[in-house]
Amino acid sequence: MDSSRFSVRQVIETRRRNSNMADVPENGVLETNLSMDPQPSAAHLGPRRSLVHMTREALPRMDNYRNLLSIQAAQRPTLGELHEGVKDDKDEPTGEAHGGGGHHFKLGWIQGVLIPVLLNIWGVMLFLRLSWVVAQAGVTMSLVIIGISAGVCVITTLSLSAISTNGEVKGGGIYYIISRSLGPEFGASVGIVFAFANAVAASMNTIGFCDSLNDLLKSHGLKIIDGGINDVRLVGMIALVIMIVICAVGMEWEVKAQNVLVVIISGAIVDFIVGTLRGPQSDEQIVKGFPGWSFDQLGKNMGTDYRFSEGVNQDFFSVFAIFFPSVTGIQAGANISGDLKDPASAIPKGTLLALAISMFSYGLFVILAGGGALRDASGMVEELANGTYVNCTARHCEYGLQNSYSVMQLMSVWGPFIYAGCFAATLSTALTNLLSVPKLVRALGYDKIYPGLIFFSKGYTKKDEPFRGYVLTFIISGAFLLIAELNVIAPLISNFYLASYALINFCTFHAAFVKPIGWRPTFRFYNKWLSLIGFIVCVAIMFLISWVTSLITYVIIIALYLVVVYRNPDVNWGSSTQAQTYNTTLGAVYSLNQTSEHVKNYRPQILLLSGNPTARPAVMQLASQITKNLSLLLCGKISEKELTYVQRSKCISDANKFLEANKVRAFFTVVDGLNFEQGARALLQATGIGKLRPNVLLMGYKNEWLLAPNAELHEYFNVLHEAFDNRLAVAILRVRGGLDFSQFTEHEEEQESGANGGNHSAPSLARVASDNFINLAYESTEGPLNHKYVLNSAKAVERTPQEILRHKRKTQSLEKNLFSGANGNPLPHEVLQCVAIFDSPPKKGTIDVWWLYDDGGLTLLLPYILTTRHNWSGCRLRIFALVNKKDQFEVEERNMASLLSKFRIDYASLTMIHNVSEKPHPSTNMFFEEIIKPFRERPGAADADVVKASELIALKYKTERQLRLRELLLQHSKDANLIVMTMPMPRKGVVSAPLYMAWLEVLSRDMPPFMLVRGNQTSVLSFYA
Repeated sequence: MDSSRFSVRQVIETRRRNSNMADVPENGVLETNLSMDPQPSAAHLGPRRSLVHMTREALPRMDNYRNLLSIQAAQRPTLGELHEGVKDDKDEPTGEAHGGGGHHFKLGWIQGVLIPVLLNIWGVMLFLRLSWVVAQAGVTMSLVIIGISAGVCVITTLSLSAISTNGEVKGGGIYYIISRSLGPEFGASVGIVFAFANAVAASMNTIGFCDSLNDLLKSHGLKIIDGGINDVRLVGMIALVIMIVICAVGMEWEVKAQNVLVVIISGAIVDFIVGTLRGPQSDEQIVKGFPGWSFDQLGKNMGTDYRFSEGVNQDFFSVFAIFFPSVTGIQAGANISGDLKDPASAIPKGTLLALAISMFSYGLFVILAGGGALRDASGMVEELANGTYVNCTARHCEYGLQNSYSVMQLMSVWGPFIYAGCFAATLSTALTNLLSVPKLVRALGYDKIYPGLIFFSKGYTKKDEPFRGYVLTFIISGAFLLIAELNVIAPLISNFYLASYALINFCTFHAAFVKPIGWRPTFRFYNKWLSLIGFIVCVAIMFLISWVTSLITYVIIIALYLVVVYRNPDVNWGSSTQAQTYNTTLGAVYSLNQTSEHVKNYRPQILLLSGNPTARPAVMQLASQITKNLSLLLCGKISEKELTYVQRSKCISDANKFLEANKVRAFFTVVDGLNFEQGARALLQATGIGKLRPNVLLMGYKNEWLLAPNAELHEYFNVLHEAFDNRLAVAILRVRGGLDFSQFTEHEEEQESGANGGNHSAPSLARVASDNFINLAYESTEGPLNHKYVLNSAKAVERTPQEILRHKRKTQSLEKNLFSGANGNPLPHEVLQCVAIFDSPPKKGTIDVWWLYDDGGLTLLLPYILTTRHNWSGCRLRIFALVNKKDQFEVEERNMASLLSKFRIDYASLTMIHNVSEKPHPSTNMFFEEIIKPFRERPGAADADVVKASELIALKYKTERQLRLRELLLQHSKDANLIVMTMPMPRKGVVSAPLYMAWLEVLSRDMPPFMLVRGNQTSVLSFYA
C-alpha cells in the first residue's frame, strides 16, 4: 500500500455498523498518515474526500455523549491522542442501570402513557367506592377531596415532567428518576417502597374485581364457596396468575389487552352517564335509591353524613385515605419509561392529559351520583306509595349510596356493562401495577443497590424479561390478596404513594434550588416553590390520614436509606445532592476564609510527606489518628521522575482507594519532576485552599542519613527551613526499623524514582477490619527479610454484594495475623509489627511528653489529641518539663501544674527536670563522636558537608544539652508507648545539616516510637472561656 495514502484506525468498536464505508464502523475515527508526503496531491486526496479523512478530530454527535455502557456509545479521541499521540485511560462508568430492559417494542405517548395512566386512575374506586365517598362526605366535600387529590397529582406531575425532561430517562420508573436526582440512598429506599406499594395496589384492584364479581353472582343467587372472603381469595389468585403470565409474555400482549380494556371502561362510563340523565325505568330502581337526577336531590346530598362504616368512625381524612389510591396512577407512564420511544416528551404530555380527563370524569360522576341517588333506601316496592322507603332511621337499609356499592349499576342503562367496566378497570390497573414492579426490581438489581434483589433481577429471553421478579411480585400481591378487605389495604397504599410523591416533588425543588449546571429540563411549566408546597402537602396529608402508618412508612424508608448509606455502593449519577454538597462546601470555605482565626478553634492541619501511602503505613496511621474527624490531612508524594497523565492518574486513584479501604480521611496529591526539596517547597506553598491549608508538616525521620549522599541530606534539612519559612509547625516521626516498607508493599517498578516512592501508588493495603480482605502475593528471594510481598491490585477489593456478605460471616474465624500471602505465606513477624505499630490499641501504657520549650503548646496538644482516640485511650500522659533555676524547683512545679490545669489537660504525672545542664556521661560523648566522625573536617570537603570545630565550640552547650536529654530519656522513658519531645530549633545559618541531624540521632536512636514536634511559636492552647 502506498504510504502516502490514508490509513484507517478503529478507535472504538460499537455494535452498529451502518457506515457507508466497508469495514469501518460509524463511530470509527479515520487517521491520516502523511509521513512520506506532507502535502498530498489533489490526486491522492480525491475530489470527494470527506473531513473525517483529514483530521483526527471528531465532529459533535450524540453517540459521543452516551454512557459508555450503551451499545450505541462512541468515543471521541482523548486529549492524550490529540496532543501527545497517546491514548488516555478513561474512567469506567459506575453504577448505571442497564437500559430500558431490552424491548424492541417501544410505545408512543398514547399507548405508553395516556392509556396506562387513565386505566390506573379509572380503577376500583370509580365503580365500587366513589358512590360511598359521596354518601359519606357529600357532594361538596367529595369535590374538595377530588380537588386536593388532583392538586397533589398535578403538582407532582409537573415535578415529574421536569425531572423526566432533564435528560434521557431509562428503565426503572420512579426509582430511576429519584435515584438519578437525589442519589441512590433516596432513590433505592423510595423505589423499594414504591415497588411494594404497586404490588399491594395490584392485590387491592384484584380484590375490587373479585368483590364486583361476587356482587354480580349474588344478584343471580350464585356463589362459588361462601360468596364472601373465600371467593375473593380463590378467584383473586386465579386472576393474579393469569395477569402475571400476560405481563411475562411481553409488552405487546399487555398493550393489546389495555386497548380492549380502555374501550370497555369508556363504554361503561357512557352507560352510567346516559342512564343517570335518562332516569329510573322502574319502581324497583326508585325504591333502591335512584329517583332520578334533580337539583333538589343534589342539594340534599351536598352536606356531609359521616357514619360508622368499615369498622371505623369515618371522617374527612379517613374517606380521603380510601379515595386517594384511585388517583395514584400518574406514575404509570414513568414506571415503564424504558419502554417508551421518547420518555421526556411522552411522560408530561400523556400524564397531564390523562389527569385532566380522569379528574373531569370523577367530578362529573360525583355530581351525577349526588344528584341522582339517595343515601338510604329500603328497596321495598310496597313502600313507594307512602314514601317510607327513604326512612331508614330505625332500621338497616341495604340500598342507597351509604349501603350499597352497586349504585352505579343501578343508575346505568344496562347494569352488566357497568360490571364489565368495573372488571376492566380493576384488572387493567392491576395489570399495570404488576408490569411495573418487576421492571423496578430489575433496575435495582442491575444497580446492585440491595444484594437481595440481584437474584430477582436476572433477565431471560432476548427481551431481558425478569421472570424471577414476576414471581416475587406474585408472592407479595398474593399475600395481601389473602386479606380480601379493600378498605383495609387502601390507607396503607395511600401513605406509600404519598411518600413517593413527596420525594418526587422534593427532587424537583432540590434540583431547581441548587441549580447545578446540568439542570436544564425542557419542560418549563414547573415552579420550585410549587414543588416544595407539593412536598409539604403530601407529608401533611400522610400524617392527617394516619400518623401511625406515616411513621411506619418513614421508618421503613429511613431504614432502607441507612442500608444504602452503610453499603456505600460505587455509583456516581450526578445527583443534585452532590451539587448541593459542592455548593455548601464552597460557601463554607468562603465563609471560613473570611473568619479570623481564634486559638480556641485551632486544629492541626497536617501535610504528611507520605509518598505512596502503602509505603509508610505507620506514619499514615498516626497522622490519621491525630486528624480523624477533627481536621485536615493532606498526603503528598514527591516524584523526581516526570509522570505522564496516565501514571499520575493511576497514582492518585490507587492512593485514594488505599485511603478509602483503610478508612483514612485524607486527600492525596502528587508533584513530579522535582527533587525532594523542590517538591516539598511546592507542596508547602501550594497545597490547601483558603483556611483549609496545612499548618503542620509531618515527615518521617531519615534513618539512612549517615550513609546518604550529601545532597540528599541537605535537601532533607532544607525542608525543615522551608516549613519554618512558611510559618508551619514541624513534626518528625521515628520508629525502630524505619517507616518505609515499600520493598514489601510495592512492585519493583514503583520504587524506582522519587524521594518518597515510585511512579505509581501501590495497590490497596487494606485491613480485615474493613469490608475488604488483604491478599499479599509472596515472591521468594534470597534471605528471610528479602521476601517480596506484592500487594494485589486495588481491584481485588471490588466484590459482589454476596461475596461481601459471605466474607463478613467468616471474619470471626480469621487468624490474628491480618496480612497473608496469596499462598498463605504471612509477612515476617518483625515486618508485621512495624507495619501495624499504631494500628492495635495498647491496653495500657504511657505517652511521655517532653515539653522542653514553649513552642505555642503544640508539643502538648498532639499527644493529648491521641489520648482521645480509641487506639490510645488506655495510655496516660506523663509530662516532663525543664526547671529554669534549681532554687525555684517547687515554685515552677506548681506553676506548671497550674498551667496544665487551666489547659484542662489530664495527666498522670508531672516531672520537673532540673539537671539538664549537667555534663553528659563520657560514654554519651563517645556515642556522639562516633556519629559525627564521618562529618569531621577533612581536606577537599565543602564547608556545608562537614561539622567544623568552630561550630562544635560555638554550639557546645546546646550539643551537651541534647546528650544530657538522651540520658534522661533512657532513664525515664525507655518503656513508653510513644515519646513526644519539643524539637530543637535548626537556627538558620548557625547549625549545619550534619550537626543538626546528629542531635536528632542522639535523641531518638534506640528509643520507643519518637515524635519530635516544634510549633510555629503561635499559641494553640488557651485557658480562656
